[in-house]
Amino acid sequence: MLLGSHLHAQVLEPPNIVWINCEDLDETLGCYDDALAITPHLDALAEDSILYRNAFANAPICAPARACLISGLYPTSFGAQHLRCEVDLPESIRPFPLYLKEAGYFVTNYAKTDYNFSPDGIYDYWKKDMAPWRQRKGGKPFFSFFVFGTTHEGPANFKERYDQATASLPDSKRHDPNHAKVPPYFPDTPKMRELWARYYDLVSAMDEEVGQVIQGLKDDGLWENTIVWFFSDHGHGLPRHKRWLLDSGIRVPFMVRIPKQYQHLAAGQMPGSETNELVSFVDFAPTTLALAGVDVPPVMQGNRFLGEDRSRRRDYVFAARDRADDMFEISRTVHDGRHIYIRHFLPHLPYVQGGRIFGNQKESLVELRRAKGAGELNAVSSLMWSNRKPVEEFYDLESDPFEINNRIEDPAYAQKIESMREIMMNWMLEHHDTGMLHEAEYQLRALNNETTVFDMANDRSSYDLPSILQASWVATSSANEKQLASFLESPETGIRFWGATGYVARQIRPDQRSLGLLKAGLKDKSPSVAIACAEVLCRNNETKIGLEALGQYIASDYSWVALQAARTLHDLGVLAKPLVQRMETVRKGLEGTDTRRRYRDFNYASFTGWALESALINCGAAEWQDFD
Repeated sequence: MLLGSHLHAQVLEPPNIVWINCEDLDETLGCYDDALAITPHLDALAEDSILYRNAFANAPICAPARACLISGLYPTSFGAQHLRCEVDLPESIRPFPLYLKEAGYFVTNYAKTDYNFSPDGIYDYWKKDMAPWRQRKGGKPFFSFFVFGTTHEGPANFKERYDQATASLPDSKRHDPNHAKVPPYFPDTPKMRELWARYYDLVSAMDEEVGQVIQGLKDDGLWENTIVWFFSDHGHGLPRHKRWLLDSGIRVPFMVRIPKQYQHLAAGQMPGSETNELVSFVDFAPTTLALAGVDVPPVMQGNRFLGEDRSRRRDYVFAARDRADDMFEISRTVHDGRHIYIRHFLPHLPYVQGGRIFGNQKESLVELRRAKGAGELNAVSSLMWSNRKPVEEFYDLESDPFEINNRIEDPAYAQKIESMREIMMNWMLEHHDTGMLHEAEYQLRALNNETTVFDMANDRSSYDLPSILQASWVATSSANEKQLASFLESPETGIRFWGATGYVARQIRPDQRSLGLLKAGLKDKSPSVAIACAEVLCRNNETKIGLEALGQYIASDYSWVALQAARTLHDLGVLAKPLVQRMETVRKGLEGTDTRRRYRDFNYASFTGWALESALINCGAAEWQDFD
C-alpha cells in the first residue's frame, strides 16, 4: 500500500523523495549559525525545512555509514561495520529502495554506493545525472539518492583535487584564511588556516551542486511534489573528525523539506522550524518508507521520526568505529545529545595509527606532524598524538564542546557514566554486535556454517555474545595475568582472542605457563586467535615462532586473515624485520595491472598492501611513497 488512511492520502499522489548526501561535512553551514559559511542554496532550503540540531551518523567513516543508511540496520548487527568489508545479506535484509521499487517508485543513484555489500539490482538508473527523474516513464513517483564528494577529505587535503573541485567557484564565495577559526585541538598555524578556509570553499562548491538539483526539480514542476532531505555521511574530513568516534566525527547537518500538501507527514513540525530531537542514520530508511506509505519491514532497527505513525522519540543514539582501510579499531559510543560515552576495546592502539592513511600524503597530517616535530603543539593539540587511548571517554558537550576534558574519572558524572555504560552494553547485546569477534573470525564462522554473518550472530549456539563481551571488557580494562590465561583456555574462540589481546592491551607479561598456552595458540583453529597469540609472543622474546606464523598468514587465501596478519606486522615495528623479504614477496603478489593504482583492487588487496608497505617502512626497508 502506497499511502495510509489519512484524509489527505485519499487524494494525494505518493510524494517523490530526494536524498542529497555530501561527504565529510559537519555543521559548517550558514543555516547552522556558521558566519564564515557561504551556503545560500542550503540556507534557503533550511528556511522551508525542518532543521535537526541533533542528527548523528552511526559511524565516523563512509562505508559503514552508508550500509546503515541503505539497510535500516546497524552495520554491527550484520558484519558491515568495517570499511569495504564485503558481506552477504540474508534474505531478511533488503536495501530499502527495493521496497520503494515494489511500491511503484523509480529509484536512482548519483555516483557512490559503498555499502559494504553488492549494490547490484538496487537501482533503476545509476549515473551522474543531476535530474535522473527525467528517465522515468509514466509519471512514476521517484526516489533519487545523490552523493556529492566535493567536500570529501581528498579535495580538502590535496591541492590539485581542491583546485578541480572549486574550478568554477567565484572569488566572492572563497574564504580568507585569515578569518578561519581553527579549533583548539589543532595548532593555529598559517597552513592549518589555509586548510580550514579551503574546506569552507569546498562547502560553497557543494552548495552550488545542491542548488542545481533544487533548480532541476523546480524547472520540471516537481518542487511541490517532492520531499527533499539533505545530510552528510559523517563529520569533517580532517583528523579528529572523520574516523574519530567523537561528537565531531558523528554529528551531521540534516534537514528535511516537506511540501505544503504533505505537511500531514511532518509529525507536527512546521516548515522553517528547528528541533533538538535525536535522530540516527538507522532511522533514515524506515522513516523514508513511512513517508512513501510503504510498510516498514520488522527487521529494520530504526525509528520513524516522520510520517503519520511516527515512533516515540529517542533518548540515545549509538555509533561504532571499526576497521578503516587497514587500521583496526573496535570502539562503541552512546550519545544523549549532551553527553557522549565511548568505550575503546583496543586501547593500546593510538588515535593516530601509523600507515598510509595517517602517513605523509595528506596535507593536514603533514602539517600536524611538522608542528609536532617543531614543538608547536599545546597540551590540547597534543592529545590526539597519545601513544594509547583511554579505555573509556566521557564528555559533557555543554561545558566542553570541543571534547577536550575526559570526565571519566570525575565523581560528579559517575552516575551518568554508569547509566550510559549499561545502556551501550545493552544496545550491543540487543543488536548482536558482531564486532566482539575479529573481522576474520566472524567471516569464517559464517562461511564455514554456510550462512550469513547476520544469521550467525543471531544464533546463540554460533555466537555467545554475552560471554565474549564480558571477556572483552575484562581483558582490556582490569584483567590480571591469571584471568587472561584462563581466557586462553576457554572453548570459545572469541574469548581466546580477547585473552591474547589482553596481554597487549594491558601490557602484561605472560608467565611460563601462559607462554605455553600462547605457543599452543599458534595452531588454533581460528586464524584470528593464532595471529593474536603470535603478536604477544613476538613482544615477549619469542619472535622467531611468532613471525613464522605471521609469515604464513599474510599469504592466506582469506583476505580478512591476510589483512589482520599484515597489520599485526605493521604494529610490531622493527620486531618484524626478519620477515622483510617475505613481506615484500607477498606485497608484490597483490599488485595489479591498472596503471591508475598500485594494487589489484581498492579493497582488501590495497589495504593489505598498504599494511605491508608500512611494515616495511617501520623496519627501515622502504621509504614513504605516494601510491594509489
